[in-house]
Amino acid sequence: MNNTNRTSLTGAISTKLRAIAAAVLTGAALSPVSAATPAAADSTSSIVSHLGFDMCGAYVGSSTSALRDAGYYGDDQKELRSAMSAHLKYSFSYSHSTRTGRLYPGAYQGIGLSMTSFFENRRVGTPLGIYVFQGAPIFRLTPRLTFDYEWNFGASFGWKKYDEDHTPVNLIVGSKTNAYINVGFMLRYRLTSRLALAAGIDMTHWSNGNTSWPNPGVNSIGGRAGLIYTFDSRATQATLSDMTGTEPVKPHFSYDLVIYGAARKRMLHINSAPQLLPGRFGIAGLNFAPMYNFNRFLRAGISADIQYDESSGLGKYYVEGTYGDNIKFRRPDFFHQVSAGLSARGELVMPIFSINAGMGYNIIGNSDSRNFYQVLALKVNVWQHLFLHIGYQLNSFRNPNNLMIGLGYRFHDRR
Repeated sequence: MNNTNRTSLTGAISTKLRAIAAAVLTGAALSPVSAATPAAADSTSSIVSHLGFDMCGAYVGSSTSALRDAGYYGDDQKELRSAMSAHLKYSFSYSHSTRTGRLYPGAYQGIGLSMTSFFENRRVGTPLGIYVFQGAPIFRLTPRLTFDYEWNFGASFGWKKYDEDHTPVNLIVGSKTNAYINVGFMLRYRLTSRLALAAGIDMTHWSNGNTSWPNPGVNSIGGRAGLIYTFDSRATQATLSDMTGTEPVKPHFSYDLVIYGAARKRMLHINSAPQLLPGRFGIAGLNFAPMYNFNRFLRAGISADIQYDESSGLGKYYVEGTYGDNIKFRRPDFFHQVSAGLSARGELVMPIFSINAGMGYNIIGNSDSRNFYQVLALKVNVWQHLFLHIGYQLNSFRNPNNLMIGLGYRFHDRR
């Protein structure tokens, strides 16, 4: 089997961002959990729009030390140590006149644009990003000051990928497009009825999800500061800890069925030497998870996970005497490359988006796949009980496995 064959500017920008966000998020906002149906007459609109601008400075954790120790990175190569980024963000929140606004007071979600410099444009480029984000004030410190959280998830474009013939060599990212993941905590101070100042810390990760090599990724931690403008001066400064004054979500069981697919790169040890296999390998999987909904924010349960990995267990099928781009393997039996396991899952539930995390063990599988694995996924409600699933799987807390891009359906959802 040959793997080579597998192969006024602010106003204008505000208007554009609001139009993009409406197109992407309106369908999700119409799902039952996000329905913005007024519970009573209210002079405030059911949707409150916000426009924000952030500046972030960060320390970049080195991804090159291990590469240098292994002899892949020259002593004359400069490590990335700092980054600076600018963000322009449109978001909306549900007002108190809606059930969603009363269940999740202060929560906001939207679309952002970013530009990041690592001060090494010649080597890694100056990536541009587009992402969805969500956040909320968790609790109030003073009448004007709140403690908030926010996460971002999206894609960044314009990286200069690995090229062995290019000087200086970039062994940090192997693709021009990389995933962007960020989480931050901040203090937000309301300056006026429309304007707020926010400042805090955040952590960021960029990588290609093991779809290209190399993929050590880039990690940073730093500070951020920005301004948020609210278009409706009548909007209240609510927090998640405020009393909602609406009927709570009753505890119940729901059942998530997810089908996903992806492609991955694979490194194998052939005759005790590491060998990067050419081409990409297909992934297909299915998860079924009974989940107990404890309250408006949390559901948890056990997931039965089945996955087919086209690159799993190939070592024993290696054809002696083949190597490099012409390396070959005999075709394994289909079930030799299927693994099945159980994982404990927990899920943070918010309007439109849910964040799912889990840890499990493959009970059935070959020696490559029988291990502990970890999953982190974003679920995006797109229509009623249907959701988009964007996830990533690791094994042993450190080894990248594969992306998990697919669709899911939630049965018996009583939210």
